[in-house]
Amino acid sequence: VQLQASGGGLVKAGDSLRLSCEASGLAVSSHHIGWFRQSPGKEREFVAAIRRNFGMTFYGNSVKGRFIISKDSAKNTVYLQMNKLRPEDTAVYYCAASASAAVGLTSEATYRAWGQGTQVTVSS
Repeated sequence: VQLQASGGGLVKAGDSLRLSCEASGLAVSSHHIGWFRQSPGKEREFVAAIRRNFGMTFYGNSVKGRFIISKDSAKNTVYLQMNKLRPEDTAVYYCAASASAAVGLTSEATYRAWGQGTQVTVSS
């Protein structure tokens, strides 16, 4: 099982960026997929998640209304569209997968497979 996160980079405040999480060894159509982020000195923070069934989505309060999570089952890839980026969005972004909801999709403990992370830096 491998999750490959990509699409990070250096952008200016107000810009947009789209992250991709390409899965191999598991099907995104049958797994819950989440995005988390971590800044230096801070705990890992829930960003967004999409359920395996019906594609219901969930967002962290700090990104609600600006970020959109979606999936393309044919490409076995989940996307995180990030709009109106702010300097405080700077972090390493990780995607993760789980076959069950366990303790809830906003909790790291739910996820069994993790990608390597992609750096997003937003300058002011």
